[in-house]
Amino acid sequence: MNDALVELTGALVGLTLALQNTRLVAIVGLVTGLAASMSMAASEYLSVKHEKSEKSPIKASAYTGSAYVVTVAILITPYLIFSNIFFCLSLVMVNVVFIVAFFTFYTSVAEDLPFKSRFIEMAGISFGIAGVNFFLGLLIRSVFGVEV
Repeated sequence: MNDALVELTGALVGLTLALQNTRLVAIVGLVTGLAASMSMAASEYLSVKHEKSEKSPIKASAYTGSAYVVTVAILITPYLIFSNIFFCLSLVMVNVVFIVAFFTFYTSVAEDLPFKSRFIEMAGISFGIAGVNFFLGLLIRSVFGVEV
């Protein structure tokens, strides 16, 4: 789940600044997210299969892929509903905080780990990558001459 958040949040922030068109961001984000979902599901399948554990590779793959697809849907939904690109970006960031909080809480309870430090770390990583991609989106838009 952490991979999905970091990867897709970074991509959506970069796309938002590079394209500045909600429909385009939604379409590209959806294609990117679905491709990444399949990649993560396949990687999870291979990982579990080679661990030789009692876990089912197919179930683990389905769970990982499904969780990734749900994350993609949550993150691109604002771009499908609203037309203000910066409002959409704000909603994405709010959604990221809620998703990080939910999964960090779940993991903290399931594995008896501290919530606060794990939440701060994951949120910091997600927002750090988003910040880098914010500037990359501006740079790419400028280099390729994408007009708003």
